[in-house]
Amino acid sequence: MTMIKIKLVKSPIGKPETHRRTIEALGLRKIGQVVEKNDTPQIRGMIHQVDYMVEIVD
Repeated sequence: MTMIKIKLVKSPIGKPETHRRTIEALGLRKIGQVVEKNDTPQIRGMIHQVDYMVEIVD
């Protein structure tokens, strides 16, 4: 399965609770942290919800 790398670029502090939980569910804790996840529709949906706080890296 294809993998996707997700990087947290903005703090979830002060953001809606659902967005903070999505960031936590993606496994992101610190700004600049990169996690690698399977590229599934569920993960893409999570990224879409918090796209202003994360970026896809190569």
